[in-house]
Amino acid sequence: MTGQTVVPALSGTQEAILAAYTELIEELGSDDVSYRVIARRAGIAERTVFRNYPTRVDLLLATAAWIEATLFAREESHSIFDLPLAIREAMQRYDARPELAHVVAETAMRGVNGAAPSPGRAQLERLLDAEVPSLDAARRRAVIAALSHLDSVGTWVTFRREFGMDRRDIADAAAWAAEAVLDGIRDRVTPA
Repeated sequence: MTGQTVVPALSGTQEAILAAYTELIEELGSDDVSYRVIARRAGIAERTVFRNYPTRVDLLLATAAWIEATLFAREESHSIFDLPLAIREAMQRYDARPELAHVVAETAMRGVNGAAPSPGRAQLERLLDAEVPSLDAARRRAVIAALSHLDSVGTWVTFRREFGMDRRDIADAAAWAAEAVLDGIRDRVTPA
């Protein structure tokens, strides 16, 4: 996303659990990993995993947020017009770790309670306010919605699964689409 996903402060044990589960997802997939296996990998007791993440949904949400904040983290964009390049790079990162990208995307796409599908929205709003303050509310909302959608792991999954696109094609298509969205507002930029 365009902004950093905020992950609450984690204890060392929570960090170990999420790191262990993330490694196991890449090795085995998310459905084949028991709490016992996670505990063994993290070097803790199984009950400690349950104490920190009582349900599978709790563990999945925490893991998806942790993956986005650590493994898929990126620097904040300084201009709304830098987003196509940032989106291209994000798509390439997702492609390098597809199992993890699917976990993050499916958590958001399933509508799992607590999932945050657009953590970068506030940054997009700030950038538009600073650079294109003359946009009317409807156009502003449309630009933010389009860029938020393009700048997501869900877009990567859609391009990969539904269109069978490869790494380069996904990055190119997402960046091109973001450029197309921004082309409609370039002439309205307020000089700094």
